[in-house]
Amino acid sequence: MKKWKSAISAVGVSAAVISGGHGVTRSATAADDPIKVGFVLTLSGGGSVLGKELQQGANLALDHLGGKFAGRDVEFIFEDSQRKPDIGKQAAEKLVRSDKVDFVVGATFANVLLAMANSVTRRKKLLITPNAAPAPLAGKKCTPYFFSVPFQNDQSSEAMGQYLTNAGVKTAYILAPNYQAGRDLLAGFKRRFKGKLLGEVYTPFEQTDFSAELTALAAEKPEAVFVFYPGGLGIQFVKQYAQAGLIDQIPLYTAFVVNGATLPAIGDAAKGVLSAGHWAINLPNAANKKFVDGYRAKFGSTPSEFASQGYDTVNLIASAVAKTGGDVSDVEALRTALKLAGFESVRGDFRFNTNQFPIHDQYLLEVDVDSETGELAVLARDVIIEDMPDSYAGQCTY
Repeated sequence: MKKWKSAISAVGVSAAVISGGHGVTRSATAADDPIKVGFVLTLSGGGSVLGKELQQGANLALDHLGGKFAGRDVEFIFEDSQRKPDIGKQAAEKLVRSDKVDFVVGATFANVLLAMANSVTRRKKLLITPNAAPAPLAGKKCTPYFFSVPFQNDQSSEAMGQYLTNAGVKTAYILAPNYQAGRDLLAGFKRRFKGKLLGEVYTPFEQTDFSAELTALAAEKPEAVFVFYPGGLGIQFVKQYAQAGLIDQIPLYTAFVVNGATLPAIGDAAKGVLSAGHWAINLPNAANKKFVDGYRAKFGSTPSEFASQGYDTVNLIASAVAKTGGDVSDVEALRTALKLAGFESVRGDFRFNTNQFPIHDQYLLEVDVDSETGELAVLARDVIIEDMPDSYAGQCTY
């Protein structure tokens, strides 16, 4: 496993902290120790473009916080899951047992998260996902020690299904990779789309040649095609869709496919593609402007939703630590503070549902020229569903 560490700020708290009224002194040594946040992300191989965006968003947030949570130094420890569940699980166990982190953040992909989650939460260690948000953890397998910052997997595809229904689309063809997130997203689309499905296709997770699938869907002549292919898979699918001459024949709709991370590689083939999502660079709030401007200045590129999720995740943790006065020893107090979501999210309004998954707006997104940069970008055009909860919260009974 590859490992990246960034210890931010060398100046610690020098004085002992006195606990109110009981004469109990928290040792200066404990207060001087950095707060440790361990990340399990896909930082190499397939899907690494997403993991690196999450990492960069997290690092930018810590920069904006001055390298500290509630006046205490912070250490980030990054572990590479390589998009492999067994390696992700090993990384999570190392962070908890050996590195003794205060928070675990991960993972990039749902199959990795499902493999590692129990290793963290059964020890009553807080696990916060910046991206993967599978249905089981929102419903019957929910736990009080797990929080989802970005979404629940089904939400954006549900919104797109609703959008196409509202638009009067009668037939659709849907595709996704055959793993938890792929199955979640197509389930979400079917939940809201009231037309007829002419095809529902699940491809092997590592498949990058979609020529056979494109031939099959073209023969069905649907009014719309909806796909979820993350990272490099999405780059390949959209480019091949355009090369097959389908982009001008059958409108392509997506979720988590075309974004700041993949758009530079897809290029003009993505222009006009519509998606559903919870964030865009042009959302009009101060936190989002600070994030987008800061990301462009630091990394020289336009951020994706994945970077925004890494940024929000770190700001959420910082807000919880601030509520506890910098004390990270009481997990229940931290959990209560996390549930308050007392930070300014880049997506604007943000709150947690009873299962600790977000309730937020879902937007119609379009790839078009950004007036500020003159380059293609994913821009919010309208709200599809306001204050949208996920569909599994009622199954969560902890």
